Amino acid sequence: MDIKFPLGYDDFSRIREENFYYVDKTGFIRELLSKTFQANLITRPRRFGKTLTLSMLKDFFDISRDSRQHFEGLKISEETELCREWMNQWPTLFLTLKSVEGNDFGTAFERLKILVANLCKTVAFLENSQKADADDRILFKALKGQKADSANLTDSLLLLTRMMNAHYGKPVILLIDEYDVPLAKAGEHGYYTEMLDVIRAMIGTVLKTNPYLKFAVVTGCLRISKESIFTGTNHFVPDTIIDERFDEYIGFTEADMKLLLERTGFSEYAEHIRAWYDGYRFGNVDVYCPWDVLNYLNALQKNPNAKPRAYWANTSENSILKKFFRKAGRTTKAEIEKLIAGDSVRKKISVQLTYEELDKTIGNLWSVLYLTGYLTAKAAEEDGILELVIPNQEIREIFITQISEWFTEAVVGGQQEKWDSFCKALEQGDAQRAESLFTAFLKNGISVRDTAVADSKKENFYHGVLLGLMMCRDDWNVFSNHEDGDGYSDIHVEAGEDTAFVMEVKYAEKDALDAGCKKAMKQMEEKRYVEGLADLGFRTIYAYGVACYKKHCKIVCKTVICGEDESRL
Repeated sequence: MDIKFPLGYDDFSRIREENFYYVDKTGFIRELLSKTFQANLITRPRRFGKTLTLSMLKDFFDISRDSRQHFEGLKISEETELCREWMNQWPTLFLTLKSVEGNDFGTAFERLKILVANLCKTVAFLENSQKADADDRILFKALKGQKADSANLTDSLLLLTRMMNAHYGKPVILLIDEYDVPLAKAGEHGYYTEMLDVIRAMIGTVLKTNPYLKFAVVTGCLRISKESIFTGTNHFVPDTIIDERFDEYIGFTEADMKLLLERTGFSEYAEHIRAWYDGYRFGNVDVYCPWDVLNYLNALQKNPNAKPRAYWANTSENSILKKFFRKAGRTTKAEIEKLIAGDSVRKKISVQLTYEELDKTIGNLWSVLYLTGYLTAKAAEEDGILELVIPNQEIREIFITQISEWFTEAVVGGQQEKWDSFCKALEQGDAQRAESLFTAFLKNGISVRDTAVADSKKENFYHGVLLGLMMCRDDWNVFSNHEDGDGYSDIHVEAGEDTAFVMEVKYAEKDALDAGCKKAMKQMEEKRYVEGLADLGFRTIYAYGVACYKKHCKIVCKTVICGEDESRL
C-alpha cells in the first residue's frame, strides 16, 4: 500500500489525524523547554519544515485543545512529567506572515489587516469575554472587522496576548512564522522602509517587556539585525544554521532517511537521493531537504523509474541568484565556475543582515546564498570564514539554469546587434558565422566546467543558453526536446512559414569538437529529425550539430531544400 506523504500540508494535527507519514521531530519540544527564553528566533532555508514545527507547538501547548492522541507513540509522549505540565496547558497564538506581500505597500498592508482579522476569528470568544477589558473588546471587534487604524493594527498582537491572559489567567505562548517574508517582498518592490516600520512595531511591541507573554518562537529565512526588529527584547536568542541547539529537528537527518527508506521500500535509492537532496549542514548535523525527499519518494511510488528533479526550485524564488550573477565581476564569475565544478570557496559570512542591504555588496550576497540554502558549509574557519560548496546536484542544476537565464538576458540586453546577427545566421544556415558569434558570447559569460557530473549534464548548460537566445525571438516558434522523426531533438525552431531548423548539442573536449559535431549530426540522421520537419511542410530545413567545451564551440550545418541535399560543414 502506498504511503501518504504530507505534500502541501503543514498542519500537524491534520497530518496526524489523516495518517500522513510523519518524521518524528517532537524532540524539538523537549529541547525548547529545557531552556526557554522570552524570544526564540529560528532561521532556516525555505521548505525545511519551519511551519510544520510551529504547527506542532501550537497543537502541543494550546489550552483550547485536547491533542493527546496526536502525540501518541511519538518521542515527546515518553516525557510524562513534561507533558503533564505543558501539553494543552497554555493559551497559544499562531500567526504566519508568509502571505503578507504585494507590489506596493498599500496592497501588502491590506493583506496584513486581513491576516490579523482572521487571527482574531480563531479566538472570537474574546469579543464577549467578561474577563477582558471592555475597551480592549472594542478594539478587538474593530480588528476582527478589518476596521482598525494602523496604530491599533501594529499593537494587535500585544492586545491579543493581554486579552488571552485576562481570559485564561495564564501568560501566552506566541508563535510567529515567516516573520521576514513581508520585509523580503518589500525589499523587492521598493517599500522596505514603510514595511519595516510596521513589522518592527508589531513584533517589537509584543516581545518587549510584555508581562502577558510566556515566551515566543519566531521563524524566518534570514536573521534581520537585532537593532532593526528586536530592539529592547530581553533574553532574545537566535538559532541560525550555524548553531547547534536545534540542528537535528528541522530537516531530515541520516537516521530519519534510513527509517523512511526502509518504511517505503526504497532503500536501493539511498545513494541517488543523497546525491540530489543531501549536503546541507545545520550546526553539526548533515541534513536533507524534506520537501525534495517526499516529492521524489511520492514520484517513485507512481513510477519506480522516476528521475530526481529540482522540486525545491519550483517553490523558491531565485531572484537572489539573478542579483548575484548581475553583480558578479571577473573574480566572482571564476568562483562560480569553481563551485559548479565541485570545488569550494572561502568567504566571510555574516548571519545578521537587513533586506535593504542584501544586494549592496557581493559579500552580502555570498552570505545570503549560504543562509538561504544555495550554498552550505564544508568546514568552518576562524573569524566567521566558511568553506562553501554547492550542497547537491539539485542546487547545481538550479545554478546552471539561472546562469543560462542570466547569460541570455545579458547577451540580448547588452549585445543586441550581435544577437540579431546570430539569429540571422541560423535562419540562413550560416554555421561559420553562428559559431563565431556564439563563441564570442561564451567568452563574455560564465562557462560550466563541471567535472563532477556526466557529459549530458554539462550539455544542459549550453542547451539552455542556446534555447534562451532563440526564445527571445518573438517571431519564432521555439521548442525544447521536441518530438521530431523517430526521436526528440534538443532544439526545434520554426523560423518562418517555409523555414525551420533542428539542433543537437554535445559536450566534447577541446580537441574533439569536430568529433562532437559528427556525433550530433549522426544522431539527427539516425533519428530522422529532418524528415520530421519535412513532414510538417517546411521547405528549407537546417540541421545543426553543436559541440561545446568551456568557452569554445563548433557548429556545423546540413541544409535540405525540397528533397535536394546541400551539405555545408
